[in-house]
Amino acid sequence: MMKNIYSIALLVILAGCSSKLSRKSVVRNAATQTDLMITELEQAKLAGNNLVSPRTLENGKLKLVASKDWTSGFFPGELWYLYELSQDDKWKELARKYTVPVEQEKLNGVTHDMGFKIYCSVGNGYRLTGDAHYKEVLIEAAKTLSTRFNPKVGLIRSWDHHSGQWAYPVIIDNMLNLELLFEASRLTADSSFYKIAVSHADKTIKNHFRADFSTFHVVSYNPESGEVEKRQTHQGYSDASAWARGQAWALYGYTMCYRETKNPAYLRQAEAVAGFIFSNKHLPKDLVPYWDFDAPGIPDEPRDVSAAAVIASALYELSAYALPGNQYQAKADTIMGNLARNYTSAKGENKGFILGHSTGSKPMDSEVDVPLVYADYYYLEALVRKKNLQK
Repeated sequence: MMKNIYSIALLVILAGCSSKLSRKSVVRNAATQTDLMITELEQAKLAGNNLVSPRTLENGKLKLVASKDWTSGFFPGELWYLYELSQDDKWKELARKYTVPVEQEKLNGVTHDMGFKIYCSVGNGYRLTGDAHYKEVLIEAAKTLSTRFNPKVGLIRSWDHHSGQWAYPVIIDNMLNLELLFEASRLTADSSFYKIAVSHADKTIKNHFRADFSTFHVVSYNPESGEVEKRQTHQGYSDASAWARGQAWALYGYTMCYRETKNPAYLRQAEAVAGFIFSNKHLPKDLVPYWDFDAPGIPDEPRDVSAAAVIASALYELSAYALPGNQYQAKADTIMGNLARNYTSAKGENKGFILGHSTGSKPMDSEVDVPLVYADYYYLEALVRKKNLQK
Protein backbone atom coordinates (compact mmCIF):
# COMPACT_ATOMS: atom_id res chain seq x y z
CA MET A 1 0.00 0.00 0.00
CA MET A 2 1.17 3.51 -0.77
CA LYS A 3 2.77 5.58 1.96
CA ASN A 4 2.31 9.30 2.27
CA ILE A 5 5.16 11.46 3.49
CA TYR A 6 2.65 13.63 5.32
CA SER A 7 1.06 10.73 7.21
CA ILE A 8 2.74 11.49 10.54
CA ALA A 9 1.42 15.04 10.58
CA LEU A 10 -2.10 13.84 9.85
CA LEU A 11 -1.95 11.20 12.57
CA VAL A 12 -0.86 13.83 15.08
CA ILE A 13 -3.76 16.14 14.32
CA LEU A 14 -6.30 13.32 14.32
CA ALA A 15 -5.03 12.18 17.71
CA GLY A 16 -6.15 15.53 19.07
CA CYS A 17 -3.14 17.80 18.69
CA SER A 18 -4.22 21.44 18.43
CA SER A 19 -1.06 22.62 16.69
CA LYS A 20 -1.85 25.01 13.88
CA LEU A 21 1.25 23.86 12.04
CA SER A 22 0.06 20.25 12.09
CA ARG A 23 -3.34 21.26 10.81
CA LYS A 24 -1.73 23.27 8.04
CA SER A 25 0.34 20.24 7.09
CA VAL A 26 -2.81 18.14 6.79
CA VAL A 27 -4.54 20.66 4.57
CA ARG A 28 -1.39 21.26 2.54
CA ASN A 29 -1.18 17.56 1.71
CA ALA A 30 -4.73 17.50 0.38
CA ALA A 31 -4.16 20.79 -1.41
CA THR A 32 -1.01 19.51 -3.10
CA GLN A 33 -2.84 16.52 -4.52
CA THR A 34 -5.81 18.64 -5.56
CA ASP A 35 -3.51 21.10 -7.32
CA LEU A 36 -2.30 18.16 -9.38
CA MET A 37 -5.90 17.17 -10.10
CA ILE A 38 -6.70 20.70 -11.28
CA THR A 39 -3.72 20.55 -13.64
CA GLU A 40 -4.94 17.22 -15.02
CA LEU A 41 -8.44 18.59 -15.50
CA GLU A 42 -7.28 21.73 -17.24
CA GLN A 43 -5.16 19.65 -19.60
CA ALA A 44 -8.22 17.56 -20.42
CA LYS A 45 -10.04 20.72 -21.57
CA LEU A 46 -13.29 19.69 -19.96
CA ALA A 47 -15.44 22.25 -21.70
CA GLY A 48 -14.57 20.78 -25.06
CA ASN A 49 -15.85 17.29 -24.35
CA ASN A 50 -18.79 18.02 -22.03
CA LEU A 51 -17.15 16.31 -19.07
CA VAL A 52 -17.12 18.24 -15.84
CA SER A 53 -15.63 16.22 -12.95
CA PRO A 54 -13.15 13.45 -12.14
CA ARG A 55 -14.53 10.12 -10.94
CA THR A 56 -11.73 7.53 -10.78
CA LEU A 57 -8.74 6.06 -12.58
CA GLU A 58 -9.38 3.61 -15.40
CA ASN A 59 -6.35 1.68 -16.63
CA GLY A 60 -4.23 4.33 -14.96
CA LYS A 61 -5.93 7.17 -16.81
CA LEU A 62 -8.17 9.83 -15.32
CA LYS A 63 -11.83 9.03 -15.92
CA LEU A 64 -14.03 12.10 -16.24
CA VAL A 65 -17.82 12.28 -16.16
CA ALA A 66 -20.63 14.50 -17.41
CA SER A 67 -22.82 16.43 -14.99
CA LYS A 68 -25.53 13.77 -15.17
CA ASP A 69 -23.23 11.20 -13.53
CA TRP A 70 -24.10 10.65 -9.87
CA THR A 71 -20.54 11.52 -8.83
CA SER A 72 -20.30 14.90 -10.59
CA GLY A 73 -20.88 17.03 -7.48
CA PHE A 74 -18.18 15.55 -5.28
CA PHE A 75 -15.15 17.31 -6.74
CA PRO A 76 -16.68 20.80 -6.45
CA GLY A 77 -17.59 19.79 -2.90
CA GLU A 78 -13.97 18.88 -2.19
CA LEU A 79 -12.91 22.34 -3.34
CA TRP A 80 -15.44 23.95 -1.02
CA TYR A 81 -14.08 21.86 1.88
CA LEU A 82 -10.50 22.88 1.05
CA TYR A 83 -11.64 26.48 1.17
CA GLU A 84 -13.30 25.87 4.53
CA LEU A 85 -10.20 24.17 5.92
CA SER A 86 -7.68 26.69 4.59
CA GLN A 87 -9.65 29.94 4.17
CA ASP A 88 -7.65 30.38 0.98
CA ASP A 89 -9.75 32.26 -1.60
CA LYS A 90 -8.02 30.31 -4.35
CA TRP A 91 -10.12 27.27 -3.43
CA LYS A 92 -13.30 29.31 -3.24
CA GLU A 93 -12.83 30.56 -6.78
CA LEU A 94 -12.03 27.09 -8.08
CA ALA A 95 -15.04 25.71 -6.21
CA ARG A 96 -17.28 28.28 -7.89
CA LYS A 97 -15.81 27.42 -11.28
CA TYR A 98 -16.33 23.67 -10.97
CA THR A 99 -19.78 24.06 -9.38
CA VAL A 100 -21.19 25.96 -12.36
CA PRO A 101 -21.40 23.04 -14.85
CA VAL A 102 -23.12 20.82 -12.27
CA GLU A 103 -25.90 23.32 -11.54
CA GLN A 104 -27.90 22.31 -14.62
CA GLU A 105 -28.68 19.02 -12.91
CA LYS A 106 -31.28 20.86 -10.82
CA LEU A 107 -33.77 20.03 -13.59
CA ASN A 108 -32.74 16.41 -14.16
CA GLY A 109 -35.72 14.44 -12.90
CA VAL A 110 -34.67 11.02 -14.19
CA THR A 111 -32.38 10.31 -11.24
CA HIS A 112 -32.58 10.25 -7.46
CA ASP A 113 -28.98 11.42 -7.11
CA MET A 114 -29.90 15.08 -6.77
CA GLY A 115 -28.43 15.34 -3.29
CA PHE A 116 -25.10 13.85 -4.28
CA LYS A 117 -24.82 16.12 -7.30
CA ILE A 118 -26.38 19.37 -6.10
CA TYR A 119 -26.16 19.36 -2.32
CA CYS A 120 -22.50 18.29 -2.17
CA SER A 121 -21.54 21.05 -4.60
CA VAL A 122 -24.09 23.87 -4.53
CA GLY A 123 -25.16 23.10 -0.98
CA ASN A 124 -21.66 23.54 0.38
CA GLY A 125 -21.28 26.66 -1.71
CA TYR A 126 -24.42 28.15 -0.21
CA ARG A 127 -23.42 27.15 3.32
CA LEU A 128 -20.06 28.90 2.99
CA THR A 129 -21.04 31.97 0.94
CA GLY A 130 -24.77 32.58 1.37
CA ASP A 131 -24.97 33.23 -2.38
CA ALA A 132 -28.65 33.80 -3.28
CA HIS A 133 -28.13 32.11 -6.63
CA TYR A 134 -27.09 28.91 -4.90
CA LYS A 135 -30.21 29.11 -2.76
CA GLU A 136 -32.41 29.16 -5.84
CA VAL A 137 -30.58 26.21 -7.36
CA LEU A 138 -31.08 24.19 -4.17
CA ILE A 139 -34.80 24.92 -4.10
CA GLU A 140 -35.27 24.04 -7.77
CA ALA A 141 -33.31 20.81 -7.29
CA ALA A 142 -35.47 19.84 -4.31
CA LYS A 143 -38.61 20.44 -6.35
CA THR A 144 -37.24 18.18 -9.07
CA LEU A 145 -36.29 15.45 -6.60
CA SER A 146 -39.77 15.62 -5.06
CA THR A 147 -41.31 14.56 -8.37
CA ARG A 148 -39.82 11.12 -7.80
CA PHE A 149 -41.87 10.61 -4.62
CA ASN A 150 -44.85 8.24 -4.86
CA PRO A 151 -47.31 8.81 -1.98
CA LYS A 152 -48.65 5.25 -2.32
CA VAL A 153 -45.18 3.86 -1.72
CA GLY A 154 -44.07 6.62 0.63
CA LEU A 155 -40.55 6.68 -0.81
CA ILE A 156 -38.50 8.41 -3.49
CA ARG A 157 -37.85 6.14 -6.45
CA SER A 158 -34.14 5.52 -6.95
CA TRP A 159 -33.62 4.13 -10.44
CA ASP A 160 -35.51 4.14 -13.72
CA HIS A 161 -33.28 1.49 -15.26
CA HIS A 162 -33.67 -2.29 -14.86
CA SER A 163 -37.45 -1.91 -15.23
CA GLY A 164 -37.74 -5.59 -16.06
CA GLN A 165 -36.20 -6.50 -12.71
CA TRP A 166 -37.65 -3.90 -10.32
CA ALA A 167 -40.98 -2.11 -10.54
CA TYR A 168 -40.12 0.63 -8.03
CA PRO A 169 -36.55 0.25 -6.70
CA VAL A 170 -35.32 2.11 -3.64
CA ILE A 171 -31.66 1.82 -2.64
CA ILE A 172 -30.13 2.57 0.75
CA ASP A 173 -27.90 5.20 -0.92
CA ASN A 174 -31.03 7.32 -1.37
CA MET A 175 -30.96 8.24 2.32
CA LEU A 176 -28.27 10.81 1.61
CA ASN A 177 -30.42 12.70 -0.88
CA LEU A 178 -32.85 13.59 1.91
CA GLU A 179 -30.51 16.29 3.18
CA LEU A 180 -31.37 18.40 0.15
CA LEU A 181 -35.07 18.18 1.03
CA PHE A 182 -34.50 19.18 4.64
CA GLU A 183 -32.48 22.17 3.46
CA ALA A 184 -35.18 23.22 0.99
CA SER A 185 -37.79 23.04 3.74
CA ARG A 186 -35.73 25.53 5.77
CA LEU A 187 -35.11 27.80 2.81
CA THR A 188 -38.75 27.96 1.71
CA ALA A 189 -40.78 27.20 4.87
CA ASP A 190 -42.54 24.62 2.66
CA SER A 191 -43.13 21.58 4.86
CA SER A 192 -43.83 19.29 1.91
CA PHE A 193 -40.09 18.73 1.43
CA TYR A 194 -39.70 17.82 5.10
CA LYS A 195 -42.65 15.44 5.00
CA ILE A 196 -41.28 13.59 1.97
CA ALA A 197 -37.90 13.18 3.64
CA VAL A 198 -39.44 11.88 6.87
CA SER A 199 -41.72 9.48 5.02
CA HIS A 200 -38.76 8.09 3.11
CA ALA A 201 -36.66 7.68 6.25
CA ASP A 202 -39.49 5.98 8.16
CA LYS A 203 -40.32 3.53 5.38
CA THR A 204 -36.65 2.71 4.94
CA ILE A 205 -36.38 1.79 8.62
CA LYS A 206 -39.43 -0.42 8.26
CA ASN A 207 -38.42 -2.30 5.12
CA HIS A 208 -34.69 -2.02 4.47
CA PHE A 209 -33.16 -3.52 7.60
CA ARG A 210 -32.68 -7.02 8.94
CA ALA A 211 -32.94 -7.91 12.61
CA ASP A 212 -29.19 -7.37 13.12
CA PHE A 213 -29.42 -3.86 11.52
CA SER A 214 -27.58 -4.84 8.39
CA THR A 215 -29.28 -3.34 5.36
CA PHE A 216 -30.49 -4.62 2.04
CA HIS A 217 -29.13 -2.65 -0.90
CA VAL A 218 -32.27 -2.64 -3.07
CA VAL A 219 -35.90 -2.95 -1.99
CA SER A 220 -38.43 -2.96 -4.81
CA TYR A 221 -42.08 -2.00 -4.28
CA ASN A 222 -45.34 -2.35 -6.11
CA PRO A 223 -46.00 1.26 -7.20
CA GLU A 224 -49.77 0.80 -6.97
CA SER A 225 -50.10 -0.92 -3.60
CA GLY A 226 -46.86 0.17 -1.95
CA GLU A 227 -46.10 -3.41 -0.91
CA VAL A 228 -42.58 -4.80 -0.90
CA GLU A 229 -41.95 -7.15 -3.81
CA LYS A 230 -38.20 -7.88 -3.60
CA ARG A 231 -35.23 -7.35 -1.31
CA GLN A 232 -31.97 -7.74 -3.22
CA THR A 233 -28.53 -6.34 -3.93
CA HIS A 234 -26.93 -4.74 -6.95
CA GLN A 235 -23.43 -3.96 -5.70
CA GLY A 236 -23.09 -6.30 -2.73
CA TYR A 237 -21.98 -9.93 -2.65
CA SER A 238 -25.46 -11.42 -2.32
CA ASP A 239 -29.05 -10.53 -1.49
CA ALA A 240 -28.40 -11.67 2.08
CA SER A 241 -25.04 -9.95 2.57
CA ALA A 242 -24.08 -6.63 4.11
CA TRP A 243 -22.52 -4.41 1.44
CA ALA A 244 -20.05 -2.18 3.26
CA ARG A 245 -20.88 1.12 1.60
CA GLY A 246 -24.57 0.39 2.10
CA GLN A 247 -23.94 0.18 5.84
CA ALA A 248 -22.01 3.45 5.61
CA TRP A 249 -24.88 5.18 3.78
CA ALA A 250 -27.31 3.96 6.43
CA LEU A 251 -25.15 5.21 9.30
CA TYR A 252 -24.63 8.58 7.68
CA GLY A 253 -28.25 8.93 6.56
CA TYR A 254 -29.87 8.33 9.93
CA THR A 255 -27.32 10.46 11.77
CA MET A 256 -28.22 13.31 9.39
CA CYS A 257 -31.96 12.64 9.81
CA TYR A 258 -31.61 12.91 13.57
CA ARG A 259 -29.84 16.24 13.16
CA GLU A 260 -32.69 17.53 11.02
CA THR A 261 -35.64 16.19 13.01
CA LYS A 262 -34.40 15.33 16.53
CA ASN A 263 -36.50 12.17 16.21
CA PRO A 264 -34.92 9.71 18.69
CA ALA A 265 -35.88 6.78 16.45
CA TYR A 266 -33.32 8.01 13.92
CA LEU A 267 -30.60 8.29 16.54
CA ARG A 268 -31.35 4.76 17.72
CA GLN A 269 -31.18 3.53 14.13
CA ALA A 270 -27.83 5.21 13.52
CA GLU A 271 -26.37 3.76 16.70
CA ALA A 272 -27.74 0.31 15.89
CA VAL A 273 -26.11 0.41 12.45
CA ALA A 274 -22.85 1.51 14.07
CA GLY A 275 -23.21 -1.42 16.45
CA PHE A 276 -23.51 -3.83 13.54
CA ILE A 277 -20.42 -2.40 11.86
CA PHE A 278 -18.14 -2.45 14.88
CA SER A 279 -19.26 -5.77 16.28
CA ASN A 280 -18.92 -7.55 12.95
CA LYS A 281 -16.39 -10.37 13.05
CA HIS A 282 -15.17 -9.50 9.57
CA LEU A 283 -14.32 -5.87 10.31
CA PRO A 284 -10.52 -5.58 10.05
CA LYS A 285 -8.52 -4.29 12.99
CA ASP A 286 -7.79 -1.04 11.17
CA LEU A 287 -11.57 -0.46 10.79
CA VAL A 288 -11.33 -0.08 7.01
CA PRO A 289 -13.95 -2.58 5.80
CA TYR A 290 -13.81 -5.12 3.04
CA TRP A 291 -16.17 -4.21 0.22
CA ASP A 292 -18.82 -6.54 1.70
CA PHE A 293 -18.92 -7.83 5.27
CA ASP A 294 -19.87 -11.27 3.94
CA ALA A 295 -17.55 -11.47 0.94
CA PRO A 296 -16.43 -15.13 0.66
CA GLY A 297 -12.69 -14.51 0.21
CA ILE A 298 -12.04 -12.49 3.38
CA PRO A 299 -9.26 -11.66 4.30
CA ASP A 300 -8.16 -11.59 0.67
CA GLU A 301 -11.02 -9.38 -0.54
CA PRO A 302 -10.57 -5.74 -1.65
CA ARG A 303 -11.13 -3.04 0.92
CA ASP A 304 -13.49 -0.12 0.37
CA VAL A 305 -11.86 3.09 1.54
CA SER A 306 -14.90 5.07 0.38
CA ALA A 307 -17.05 3.20 2.92
CA ALA A 308 -14.48 3.92 5.63
CA ALA A 309 -14.45 7.64 4.82
CA VAL A 310 -18.26 7.85 4.90
CA ILE A 311 -18.32 5.96 8.22
CA ALA A 312 -15.69 8.26 9.76
CA SER A 313 -17.53 11.41 8.70
CA ALA A 314 -20.81 10.05 10.08
CA LEU A 315 -19.19 9.03 13.36
CA TYR A 316 -17.82 12.51 14.02
CA GLU A 317 -21.34 13.89 13.76
CA LEU A 318 -22.91 11.01 15.68
CA SER A 319 -20.46 11.55 18.54
CA ALA A 320 -22.06 14.93 19.19
CA TYR A 321 -25.55 13.47 19.58
CA ALA A 322 -24.94 10.23 21.47
CA LEU A 323 -24.64 9.86 25.23
CA PRO A 324 -21.43 11.12 26.87
CA GLY A 325 -18.69 8.53 26.94
CA ASN A 326 -19.47 7.12 23.49
CA GLN A 327 -16.50 5.91 21.48
CA TYR A 328 -17.62 7.21 18.10
CA GLN A 329 -15.09 10.02 17.85
CA ALA A 330 -12.27 7.70 18.90
CA LYS A 331 -13.29 5.16 16.26
CA ALA A 332 -13.44 7.89 13.62
CA ASP A 333 -9.95 9.02 14.66
CA THR A 334 -8.72 5.45 14.28
CA ILE A 335 -10.21 5.15 10.80
CA MET A 336 -8.80 8.48 9.66
CA GLY A 337 -5.37 7.71 11.08
CA ASN A 338 -5.26 4.36 9.32
CA LEU A 339 -6.43 5.89 6.05
CA ALA A 340 -3.58 8.38 6.33
CA ARG A 341 -1.00 5.74 7.12
CA ASN A 342 -1.91 3.04 4.63
CA TYR A 343 -4.43 4.21 2.04
CA THR A 344 -3.34 7.66 0.82
CA SER A 345 -1.75 8.41 -2.52
CA ALA A 346 1.93 9.23 -2.56
CA LYS A 347 2.59 12.86 -3.34
CA GLY A 348 2.18 13.49 -7.06
CA GLU A 349 0.58 10.13 -7.84
CA ASN A 350 -2.89 8.90 -8.82
CA LYS A 351 -3.54 12.01 -10.93
CA GLY A 352 -4.26 14.00 -7.77
CA PHE A 353 -6.71 11.74 -5.97
CA ILE A 354 -6.09 11.87 -2.22
CA LEU A 355 -7.01 8.28 -1.33
CA GLY A 356 -6.69 4.94 -3.09
CA HIS A 357 -8.06 1.44 -2.56
CA SER A 358 -11.80 1.98 -2.90
CA THR A 359 -14.28 -0.42 -4.47
CA GLY A 360 -17.15 0.75 -6.63
CA SER A 361 -18.86 -2.47 -7.72
CA LYS A 362 -17.02 -5.72 -7.16
CA PRO A 363 -19.75 -7.97 -8.68
CA MET A 364 -19.46 -6.06 -11.95
CA ASP A 365 -15.66 -5.93 -11.70
CA SER A 366 -15.97 -2.16 -11.93
CA GLU A 367 -13.75 0.32 -10.07
CA VAL A 368 -12.04 -2.25 -7.84
CA ASP A 369 -9.03 -1.14 -5.75
CA VAL A 370 -8.89 2.34 -7.29
CA PRO A 371 -9.29 5.95 -6.16
CA LEU A 372 -12.89 7.19 -6.12
CA VAL A 373 -13.83 10.84 -5.93
CA TYR A 374 -16.45 10.33 -3.24
CA ALA A 375 -13.88 8.72 -0.94
CA ASP A 376 -11.86 11.94 -1.12
CA TYR A 377 -14.99 14.05 -0.57
CA TYR A 378 -16.05 12.30 2.64
CA TYR A 379 -12.44 12.19 3.83
CA LEU A 380 -12.23 15.99 3.60
CA GLU A 381 -15.68 16.32 5.15
CA ALA A 382 -14.49 14.19 8.06
CA LEU A 383 -11.52 16.54 8.52
CA VAL A 384 -13.89 19.52 8.59
CA ARG A 385 -16.13 17.80 11.14
CA LYS A 386 -13.15 16.87 13.31
CA LYS A 387 -12.00 20.48 13.23
CA ASN A 388 -15.46 21.69 14.21
CA LEU A 389 -15.64 19.21 17.10
CA GLN A 390 -12.36 20.57 18.44
CA LYS A 391 -13.89 24.03 18.48
